[in-house]
Amino acid sequence: MDRAHDLEHPGRRRPSRRVGPALVVAAVLTLAGCSGGSPSTLDPGGTGAARIADLWWVLFWISAAVFAEVMVLLVWALVFRRGRDTRVRHGQPLRFVAIAGAGVPLVILVVVYALGLRDLAALGAGPGRDAPTIEVTGHKWWWEVRVPGIDGATANELHIPVGERVRVRLRTADVLHSFWVPQLMPKTDLIAGEMRETWLHAERAGTYRGQCAEYCGTQHAHMALQVIAEPRSQFEAWLARLAAPARQPTTEAERRGQQAFVQGSCAGCHAIRGTGADARVGPDLSDVGSRWSIGAGAVPNDAGHLGGWIVNPQTVKPGSYMPPQPVDAQRLPDLIAYLRSLE
Repeated sequence: MDRAHDLEHPGRRRPSRRVGPALVVAAVLTLAGCSGGSPSTLDPGGTGAARIADLWWVLFWISAAVFAEVMVLLVWALVFRRGRDTRVRHGQPLRFVAIAGAGVPLVILVVVYALGLRDLAALGAGPGRDAPTIEVTGHKWWWEVRVPGIDGATANELHIPVGERVRVRLRTADVLHSFWVPQLMPKTDLIAGEMRETWLHAERAGTYRGQCAEYCGTQHAHMALQVIAEPRSQFEAWLARLAAPARQPTTEAERRGQQAFVQGSCAGCHAIRGTGADARVGPDLSDVGSRWSIGAGAVPNDAGHLGGWIVNPQTVKPGSYMPPQPVDAQRLPDLIAYLRSLE
């Protein structure tokens, strides 16, 4: 029947059956791109990201205006000029090309270039000498966080005071990484053998998610961190916790867990301040109980996931450098209780 219809009306083509599914796929992708929950540069929380967002909106509205103009001219040419005298008079093409094809784009490019230079200069101006300084080292696949002058360390989490610029010194311990907190600052690449520097500034208190933005191996997607912007007094309290010994066990289970940690294989790679464990191969675990995740965003930080991580981290984060731990089943609950008490 369809073929007979096509033979009777050879000039008319039936719409492709693939158009419907294609439109559905396009709509789904559009909605997915607009979904919330992920950090976005267009939702800035600090002055650095605000400059990027402002420049993005300028480019967006310029692009929208150019697109609208092209569509208007196309409709005018196809509808209103049909059947009329379309002969071009002498000199018209040259004037049109000079204005629409060269003059207008030149003005747009100069304006955008000037705005870009202004923002690059502002982003490149670091904080003053008295600004707080934090050192971040990228590892496969986690972030080591230290503060100059303090022996302690933490992982995948750093604190900054609200309303102040904080200097962040960056280096990599292995491959190339990239430090990126979309709502606070553009990304900064970590290059082997170099100490890079950026700064963070938050205008409002809150937690900002960061991510490695340079592909660095199997678990690149699970190399996240959190930047916590808080009042100056809370920032000072965080610094004090980094300098202080870890919380001492208060129950028999926690004491047995501490003994299992120090005397077992865990102490060969990890440190807990105030104990005999002082290795620096893996993350410092002095405050592991209060961290937002296990494995730099791989799984939530709860007892079940922590036990699975200790027994066999390769089932949680394949390719990570931590091997399965030979912890006796009877001692594992004590070890979990001890680690979760470290806040």
